[in-house]
Amino acid sequence: MTEKKYVLAIDQGTTSSRAIVFDHSGRIVSVGQKEHEQIYPHAGWVEHDPMEIWHNTREVVGEALGKADINRHVLAGVGITNQRETTIVWDKNTGEPVYNAIVWQDARATRRCQELIDDGGQDQFREITGEPISVYPSATKIEWILNNVEGAREKAEAGDLLFGTPDTWLVWNMTGGVNGGVHVTDVTNASRTMLMDLKTLQWDEGMCKFFDIPMQMLPEIRSSSEIYGYGMRSSLLIDTPIAGILGDQQAATFGQACFTPGMAKNTYGTGCFTLINTGNEPTPSENGLITTVLYKIGDQKPVYALEGSIAVTGSLVQWLRDNLRMFDSAPEVEKLASTVEDNGGCYFVPAFSGLFAPYWRSDARGVIAGLTRYVNRGHIARAVLEATAYQTREVLEAMEADSGKKLKELRVDGGMTNNDLLMQFQADQLDVDVVCPVVAETTALGAAYAAGIATGFWNGEQDVIDNWQEAKRWSPKADHEENERLFRNWKKAVTKTFDWVDDDVEN
Repeated sequence: MTEKKYVLAIDQGTTSSRAIVFDHSGRIVSVGQKEHEQIYPHAGWVEHDPMEIWHNTREVVGEALGKADINRHVLAGVGITNQRETTIVWDKNTGEPVYNAIVWQDARATRRCQELIDDGGQDQFREITGEPISVYPSATKIEWILNNVEGAREKAEAGDLLFGTPDTWLVWNMTGGVNGGVHVTDVTNASRTMLMDLKTLQWDEGMCKFFDIPMQMLPEIRSSSEIYGYGMRSSLLIDTPIAGILGDQQAATFGQACFTPGMAKNTYGTGCFTLINTGNEPTPSENGLITTVLYKIGDQKPVYALEGSIAVTGSLVQWLRDNLRMFDSAPEVEKLASTVEDNGGCYFVPAFSGLFAPYWRSDARGVIAGLTRYVNRGHIARAVLEATAYQTREVLEAMEADSGKKLKELRVDGGMTNNDLLMQFQADQLDVDVVCPVVAETTALGAAYAAGIATGFWNGEQDVIDNWQEAKRWSPKADHEENERLFRNWKKAVTKTFDWVDDDVEN
């Protein structure tokens, strides 16, 4: 038998799909990556082409294996991590999507959500699902497709349509598609649909009836670490066990070895997502957070988390680059922000499609506040970076209030951790150390660990803990009173985004 030396992780993200080969020490051997098109049919709408995602995934798998000069025979397993809430509905007989993937950022259900809130309150389903009503979960996205795509509801009720987040879509295609593809998801992704009961870890019949979603559309809910099926020829991974699935933010938390209640991580990507481990029982939030499943290893008890989801952080830097042409590449934002000593009184609240945690205001839209003739490009760039740190502080303060646990340090990952100015400002605002690991690709790494644990390549969480190594630490050093003044003004700026969308403004 060929010795198994590696695990492959597929990271299907918001802007690109990647395949990363990891060795037993959790180090990166090779990477394949390809971006996919961002489709904006209307203001506030965000879509992807599911077929492009599937084709790109096959390409990056081949690229990663080629760069590592290996083949499937030395892979112990494949783990998948993915953009959560993003909704794909397809015909199980043809394999063709009935509509583009509706992305987690999409705000087309704003009016529908407001109707639900007006009728029964924003938290009417929180006890079952852990989530407030918002445009974020998958439920209203599925509902929109069934109600607006011609023939979709009839096909769904006839049992011909399947739903899945990108993990489900990829596993189905990788294991055969129309020829016996496995239709599954894991507890972490299912917990973000607003259709799963957090306690039973099963689809809730009442929630499905409420949104008029036929239950036969839904994938089987499985643990985050077990063998779901085996790759077919079309996946380039013939007979390789597909053995791990984790939503991207849960995967990052797993890769950061946050296995003890009270440990927290923040991922700085398109958005920012902060999770804190709360143990084996779901902790209800009274401060605007989401109660979610963090992971479930095989037959073990599930582990839960509180999450604060921030929609726009890294994508705000991209917006400065692409829409305002302030610089040519995203890393240049730090150099521009460093040309000034502070924000000059300028605050940028990026509520482009509403505010997520802890406000959950789908009626909000972005503002730049505090402008004077003194403010220049550097101040705006700095305000953009500071916005990420302020939003993270708001979420972590809510977490401390809900969990009763004081944060000791924040483990961080994602592309924006390369920005020293931001990371230092984050440590100053939180007044705790901010720590980045050697392997910053913790999302893909977490999925790899889940697959490797299921196949015996790793022995469990302790191997993850042993592999984790610190690369850099930022400690707070700013004046406390100045920090509080800045944060107070930020909170004031946030209030200026409220109530923008009304009956006269469609999006």
